[in-house]
Parts: sequence; structure tokens; C-alpha cells
Amino acid sequence: MTIQEYLREKPLLFDGATGTYIVDRYPQFAQEKCELLNITNPEIILNIHKEYIEAGATAIKTNTFSANSQMLQLEQKEVENVIKKGWQIAEQAIRESDGEHFLFADIGPIPLREDGDYYNSYREIVDVFLSCQAKYFLFETLESSEGIEEIAAYIKERVPDGFVMVSFASSPEGYTRTGFFAEKLFWQMQQAEGIDAVGFNCISGPKHLLEKIKKMPLENAEKYVTVMPNAGYPTMLGKRIYYGKSREYYGKNLLKLVKQGVSIVGGCCGTNPKDIRNARKELDSREFDYAAILQEKKNKKAQLQNENPEEKKKIIGNQNKQNAFAQKLANGEKVIVVELDPPLDADAEFFMEGAARYQCAGVDAIDIADCPIAKARIDSSILACKLTRELGITTIPHMTCRDRNINATKALLLGLNMEGVNNVLTVTGDPVPAAMRNQIKTMFSYNSAILARHIQSFNQEIFTENPFMVSGALNVNAVNFESQIAHAKKKIENGVSVLFTQPVLSERGLENLKYARKELPVKLLGGVMPVVSYRNANFMNNEMAGMDVQDEIIQLYEGKNREEGEELAYRISTRIIDEISDYIDGYYVITPFKRVDLILRIINYIKKKK
Repeated sequence: MTIQEYLREKPLLFDGATGTYIVDRYPQFAQEKCELLNITNPEIILNIHKEYIEAGATAIKTNTFSANSQMLQLEQKEVENVIKKGWQIAEQAIRESDGEHFLFADIGPIPLREDGDYYNSYREIVDVFLSCQAKYFLFETLESSEGIEEIAAYIKERVPDGFVMVSFASSPEGYTRTGFFAEKLFWQMQQAEGIDAVGFNCISGPKHLLEKIKKMPLENAEKYVTVMPNAGYPTMLGKRIYYGKSREYYGKNLLKLVKQGVSIVGGCCGTNPKDIRNARKELDSREFDYAAILQEKKNKKAQLQNENPEEKKKIIGNQNKQNAFAQKLANGEKVIVVELDPPLDADAEFFMEGAARYQCAGVDAIDIADCPIAKARIDSSILACKLTRELGITTIPHMTCRDRNINATKALLLGLNMEGVNNVLTVTGDPVPAAMRNQIKTMFSYNSAILARHIQSFNQEIFTENPFMVSGALNVNAVNFESQIAHAKKKIENGVSVLFTQPVLSERGLENLKYARKELPVKLLGGVMPVVSYRNANFMNNEMAGMDVQDEIIQLYEGKNREEGEELAYRISTRIIDEISDYIDGYYVITPFKRVDLILRIINYIKKKK
């Protein structure tokens, strides 16, 4: 019997977790990667497979979730051995059990590689399984769809009657760890020819995923739908993680998922054979008509065949009429953004006064750094809200990945949106100085490109009425500028529509800016930062990341007093403005050392050019 034939008669029940079950039952192996037990303790893995089969699972996953060279930190030949042994153990478990069972090659997410070649990373694993005569594949706990359509097509070329399942790890809020809106990925994979089943697993418990499924128009799904939740919400006790205790609760919710139109269910983290036994009991003993559920789904599909679920989720992006700054850029007007550093203490009087003076001078927005050089200052988002409320001026707070995780970031975005702040500049953030790392711990659980993707996902799901316009940074002073262009393109792909460049203070910076204009299909704001003294020039050139002050400029400041230095700063800045004007969509002027009067002169010069 094929899987398709089986699914015409009843839902397919998978086994549960292997890794967390091993930790629970065999705590002596808690610190060991469970895939390595395929080699060191194969009898343990064999017994676990048999327990799940005895509990009622019809489909079994190989113990190979993290079997790749990056996760196991092994040479490829050793990884191949782990995979082959995992397949042999699972085959043996099925061979020694009664009834018909389906064996799936289990493949987890591939860690991000520098070359971004996900397809070949997956192919290294898939080829090993194909050599074992594998026909059924499960790609689970995915954070994105990168490389998945290609590898599915590759499998179907070699095994036309194979079966490929794809499952995304969705948080209760509906997002993957790398910022994709999980439901959007689901519908995207519905269009992929080589994929047979699509759904969700991990991170969320059965109730969260049930609520998600209830809101989705599954009648529009072209593929089988799969859901494999965690046992429940994890609790940390000591150094161990525990999941929900009610086995009946878990089984009842899997039954509810099937009644909603899910065809394939099973268990993820925290589940064990008891959960699968209870799920089997629910699926077998309750009087529900699986055939009727399938027919109802077909009837709804026939009624709604002209509806596209993607149309219900319009991607508003940056078409936000409430965002005057975004509208100016969209209309081709050259904007002026001025950056003011937030205060080091609780006194914001100078900051507010400077912002008010810039507003009177006609700037379009105030840009606020987020603790630059990893030094604590008044929070940029709080200052942005204060400026918006008290002055009514557009603000662009920087948002770094250094100091907060994605939950904290989402909470902050909700607050900003409520206060009418709808522009942000995403940056990874300066590293904490080595001498301070014992006292200050960084997050860095994602980078600025992933943060931008998160915000755009929030725009589509939460901020549909008032979406954020997402900006990013571009280092035009980089020696290897091709890598900066590649990274910028990734940001653009993730939703960045404006790039703020580092200050242009060298020929290299100017040439790179010209190149960026040709290569990048977004708005560019050219960086202008006056150099006010010889000491300042040397500090910028040697101590500030991403800066490049040309030697000729540095030498001009030698021996100059404050007034002479400031006059020189004005002349050099206006010359740079003339040089970059044809290649940018606006000016990003950075205030050095509270020199507001100097910046006002520069703003006046720009406005005369406009």
C-alpha cells in the first residue's frame, strides 16, 4: 500500500521525539548528540523505534535529525556512517514488528553556511539516504524554505513514487526563528511540485498549532497537511526541560487537528510513546468519519476554488499613507535625515533642543542611534516616542540585534507602532569592548537582515494598518565591497527599502557609492559626517568601525584650532555633498560632538541645492 492509498482511508500517525525521550529515559546520555547513539548504542535507538511502533505509530522517523557535518562536527564520511546506521536500525525495527509501517528519512534544518548553498548541503544528506533505497523524506523544524523546492525536485527525479514532507517550526505567534511568517511559507510550499505534504512542528504545543490550523483555509491546500506539536509548553527545572504532563490532553488535540483537515500527525519535542499510544487510542476509538472529513474539505475547495489565500494576506510593505517620510521618498523628493546621539544620562534637554532646531530648519526626520559603540545611553525608541509626541517630527530609531531577543524586539515594535513611530533602521550593533564582556552579555541571536525579515513579517500580520518602513546600513567604505553588496541584496530581499551609507570621506567611499547606485534597487541616503579636528579625524579612521578618512583630509586638520577646524569641516562636507548628490535619494547627516550650529549650516547648503 502506498502512503497516498493509506491516507485515503485514515490519517497517518507518526512517532514522537527521540532526542528528548532519550534525555528523559537515559539521562546518562543527556550531554551526547542522540544521532551518535546510532553508532555507540544502537540497541537503545532500536528499542525506542519499537516502543513507538508498539504504541501505534504507523510512520517512523530515522534518528538522523541533526546528522550533518556542521551539527555533529564530524567529517562527511563519518556523518554518512551515522545516517546509514540510523536507516538500518529503523529498518530493523520495522522488519521485526507486525503490520505495515512507513519509514521516513528524517532531515533537520541545515545551519547557515557562508556560501548560502542550502541545496548542496541537503543533497549531501539526501544522497546517502537514496543509497539506502529511501523513498520517503521528512524535512522538519525548518526556519525557511531555502533550498527545499530544489531538493524536493531532485528527490522526485530519482524516486518518482517517493513522498516528500516539509514542516516548519512555528512559534505560538506564527513566526520561524529566522523571521519568516510560517503561514506564508506554508502556502508557498503548496505551490511546489515536488512536495507532497506541508505543515508545522516543534516550538509550539498542540493547542497553539490547533488554533493556527483553525484559522487557515485548509480547503485551499493542494498538499496533505501535517502537524507534529511539542508535548506542551516547556518548563525549565534546574538544567532540564520538562513538557506538558497530560498524555490524554495531547491525544485529544491530535484528534481535533485531524477533524480540522490535518492528514498527518505525530509528536515533536517532549513527546514519548505514551503520547503516541493515547493519540492512537483517540484516533481509533472515537467515532469520527475520516472519509466525511476529506469529502467536506473537497466540497469547500469546490466552493472556494477561485479564492487565493495569499490575497487575504495583502503584503502592504511600505505603501503606508500615514508615513509622510516614506511618501516623500516614493515621490522622488530628496530627503534630509539628521542623526543625533542619545544622551549618556537622563538629561535630554540638549537632545530635544537640537531636534527642535533641526525641525525648524526643515529636516525630514531625526535618526537616533541605539547605544553606539555598545555604550549605554537613553533608549533610542523611547526618545523616538518622546520626539514624536512632543514635536510631531518623523523619527527613525536604530534597532540593534545586540541587546534583545526577538520577543523583546516584537514587544518594542508594538509599542513604537502604538506611539506612531513607523520607521526603523535595523543594525546588527557594535560589539561590546573586550574589557567589558564579563559584565555585559550580548544577544546576537540574529543579524540585521533577519531582523528586517521579522519586521516585514509583522507588517503583513500585525501592522497591516500602519506598517513600518525598514531601513538598513551600507558600509561604502569596505575594502571588499562586493560582500557588502551581496549582504545589502539579502537585506533588500528581506524587506529593507532604504539604505543609510557610512559617511563618504574618501575616494574609495565615493566610488563604492556610485557602484551601489547601479547595483541596488532601493533608496540610498548618502552619509555626511563633518570631521571637526585632527584628533577627531584620526579617531574616526582608527577607532570607529566602517569609517575611512582619506589621508589628505586628515593632514588638512593638522595644527588647526576649533574655529579653523569647523570651517574646514563645512567646506569639506559641502564638497562631498556636491560629489555624492547625483547618486543618492537623500542626505544622512551625522551630528559630531553636539555641533548643532555646524550641521544647521550644512542643512542650509543642502536646501539651497534642492
